[in-house]
Amino acid sequence: MRRLGGLSIFLVNTLIFGLISETSAEAASSQLSTKDKGNCTYAVTVETTCTRGADTSNHVSLRFGDTKSNEILVHHLNSKHLRRLDPLQPQVLDDIPRKPFQACMVDQFHVTGQCVESRICYLYLKLNGNDDWRPGFVQVNMFEGSHLSSDYFYIRRYLPRHVWHGSDMCETEVTPFGVKHKRKVLGKKHA
Repeated sequence: MRRLGGLSIFLVNTLIFGLISETSAEAASSQLSTKDKGNCTYAVTVETTCTRGADTSNHVSLRFGDTKSNEILVHHLNSKHLRRLDPLQPQVLDDIPRKPFQACMVDQFHVTGQCVESRICYLYLKLNGNDDWRPGFVQVNMFEGSHLSSDYFYIRRYLPRHVWHGSDMCETEVTPFGVKHKRKVLGKKHA
């Protein structure tokens, strides 16, 4: 099995941004028609770790959004599979039919949904089925506005089944002492 390291993540980044610029030109006409309807196209890149038993054949759901409550929900991410990326070599392995979410692999999915208005800052995954799955990272790139694309969401643990699991970085502030998260109050008790 191959291990992913710092160099391979750099190569994956280079490959992803190259693919986005290539596919942006190919999909420009379809993007113009969907943008008129308020829809945008997103490239979702998902890495599955190399840990034993990290792969899954279960259905994976995805939701992500911005600070202005624009949310995109994908019930079966598996059905949006576009291509497999080799994490150690900057090439696309489109000609090899296979299932997504295999160990030591990076997959790319295309999703169409409403357009976000600010940077994508939260992402949640839900695993539906009986298998375990251990994703490494997820990144969402927006074709119509790369400045609204997300940073990497690092997961690196087995996902619990049938519940949403992810990160919300919308209410953060970088301070000299580290990243400060705004405290969320779920309900106020009245005296």
